[in-house]
Amino acid sequence: MLGLTNREAADRRQQGLGNEQVNSSTRTVKEIVKDNVFTYFNLIFTVLAVLLIVVGSFKDLSFMLIVLANTAIGIAQEIKSKNTLDKLKLLKMPKAHVIRDGKETTVAVEELVLSDCVILRAGSQIPADAKVVSGSIQVNEALITGEADEITKGQDAQLLSGSFVVSGECAAVLTAVGRDSYISKLTIEATKDKGGEQSEMIKSLDRLVKAVGIIIIPVGIILFVQQCYILNDSFSESVTSMVAAVLGMIPEGLYMTASIAMVVSAMRLARKDVLVQNMRCIETLARVDVLCVDKTGTITENEMKVDSFDLIYDGISKEEMALLIGDMAQSQNSDNITMAALQAYFDKTSGRHPNTICPFSSKYKYCGASYSDGNFVLGAPEFVLREGFDQFEEQINSIGEQGYRVLAFAKVADVPEGQPLQGQAQLLALVYLTNPIRKSAPETFEYFADNGVDIKVISGDNPVTVSNVALQAGIKDADMYIDARQLVNQRAIYEAVERYTVFGRVTPEQKRQFVKALKKQGRTVGMTGDGVNDILALRDADCSIAMASGSEAASNAAQLVLLDSDFSKMPSVVGEGRRVVNNIEKTASLFLTKNIFSLLLALFSMISVLSYPLKPSQITLISMFTIGMPSFVLSLEPNTNLIKGTFFGNVFKMATPAGITTFISVSSLVVFGQVFEIDPVCISTACTILVGLVGFMILGKVAKPANGLHIALITIMVCGMAFCTIFMPDLFGINSISGQAAMLLVVFLIATEALFRYIYKFTSLCGRILNRRPRRKKK
Repeated sequence: MLGLTNREAADRRQQGLGNEQVNSSTRTVKEIVKDNVFTYFNLIFTVLAVLLIVVGSFKDLSFMLIVLANTAIGIAQEIKSKNTLDKLKLLKMPKAHVIRDGKETTVAVEELVLSDCVILRAGSQIPADAKVVSGSIQVNEALITGEADEITKGQDAQLLSGSFVVSGECAAVLTAVGRDSYISKLTIEATKDKGGEQSEMIKSLDRLVKAVGIIIIPVGIILFVQQCYILNDSFSESVTSMVAAVLGMIPEGLYMTASIAMVVSAMRLARKDVLVQNMRCIETLARVDVLCVDKTGTITENEMKVDSFDLIYDGISKEEMALLIGDMAQSQNSDNITMAALQAYFDKTSGRHPNTICPFSSKYKYCGASYSDGNFVLGAPEFVLREGFDQFEEQINSIGEQGYRVLAFAKVADVPEGQPLQGQAQLLALVYLTNPIRKSAPETFEYFADNGVDIKVISGDNPVTVSNVALQAGIKDADMYIDARQLVNQRAIYEAVERYTVFGRVTPEQKRQFVKALKKQGRTVGMTGDGVNDILALRDADCSIAMASGSEAASNAAQLVLLDSDFSKMPSVVGEGRRVVNNIEKTASLFLTKNIFSLLLALFSMISVLSYPLKPSQITLISMFTIGMPSFVLSLEPNTNLIKGTFFGNVFKMATPAGITTFISVSSLVVFGQVFEIDPVCISTACTILVGLVGFMILGKVAKPANGLHIALITIMVCGMAFCTIFMPDLFGINSISGQAAMLLVVFLIATEALFRYIYKFTSLCGRILNRRPRRKKK
């Protein structure tokens, strides 16, 4: 088959008939700028700035500098991350084998055009809708139809993009590409009314931002009306007080800080040859408490060698048997490491040519071929021998206990392609393969054991063999194994995943059921895989990790791709996730402290009918040095502590006592100022200093443990705020204060430390009591 010429392909691309993908793991520069600039809170900030300009309070516009800086930093950081990930993705971009100018060549999937002739082999994901023109393949369309059956596709059969080739080889002509392909239409429809999946942390932040966005509008309106019409303040004073209250309630840099932390993590992982295809997985992997792994490529090296074989049938010599096995092996495609090992060892043949060839089926675990003198199969002994397995079980298990993988070579009455074997099989030989354990495997699995992550080994191999290999790799409870063929229903699977560590003879659909059962038990499931038989489970797992050396389809389905297929990178990936979650919890506590304090102070002002004591420029000064810059530093520092509790729970645990403490101190200072008839300007400045110093005290609590970086950070921030207060007082609304105000400030500052300590102890006690309360079971 000649296929298209390169010139014809170029012409079709110019005509818009290329295979451009509609979904991407990174956003365009235009989308990044749009999403960072046109936000709800940027709109609020703009409205507040316009109001301040109208009343001529230009010095209170300093908060807009912070807003612009946050937006610019967010855009720059995300574009930098996009460029890094795009370059990395280009290196692992799915490739297609296409016929151009009569020769088979490899091109990126997006370079395919309508009417291209592609060669599809086992492990390939079908890149566009196509029609088979020669050959035969078995296809799994589960990602599209939800049905996990392997469907045989012969000449003139239609192939749907997004499905993947399980076995066989064929040539196919593309009939619909790009946005016209079936998978693209599904993608467009699925994403029309909803955004991409988000992590628990980002969803929590979204809920917080939406709640604040709703609250600030009525609070701002009520404060303005009260100050202007009840307290009879001027229009200008009413606007500035309202703006200050609203500014304090907006977590202006929180979402940006979280986003930057995520994209920086993606860049760090990219430098370690780990491609992040979905940002949410960085956090999810950090929360994973059970990790499902395969034996081959994860525990062991991604290579196999035939060690030897035993002759069972004594009608011919061992040399003649080797030729028969060679005939079988050489007739198959070397599309997996097992077949490649068999072809390397049994490299001589008898010269026979098969009448028909049955490619290897991951579901039925055998391959076969029909010759004029009989039908032969090679595969897992239990699936090949079936009822006759008991006769050889002791011998096979004995070999398996030594870590060998055993294959049975047998003669059968018929080789039903894509169907389980029927009838009696005559065992001719047993082939023994070895698969060396990765040197880094024991250390990697020890890390997961120490960090509370259970390991489930799910393999298609004999459970005895897999258990032995897992024990050598140091996997905890690896002696607890079961043959998955015993698990005949959902209940049995549900109970087995609780009890056992090693699962052998697992079918692709069972892998998916294991993942679902674990999730049903409330576990956060991570799944590693490299073959087409892993794809369904990868899709259903909370976090999916693929080895780039495996099938292209598995890499496309996974959220994370280990480009060097080195499983020992997993601890560093988990560490990145923990760094993000732990540090964002810290920074969110700082932002939420300000939000709680500001909301309570605004409500206090409304109830007591007092003027809001702080000005917008003062809020900016406090936020910049106690929250903004510290949160940026804290969000990027190393932190691999085990994640406990929920995101919101951990954040409120610190922010609630801190916010209440700040509110009590400031509101009390305002009341005392009223009682002693101190100038409101002095009280405003005293409140600013008090909130700032309390903020540093809370920063010290959040930034624990105290180390050189944290001490230096707090010192620099204190000096920075002192510098602005002394040398730029007009810019930030700082005035000199009277002796009475100074004494009140000192008294409340001393009292605040003890107040914070006792409120923190009280809220912690309440939290422990609530956690100990028995929950009522649902009927």
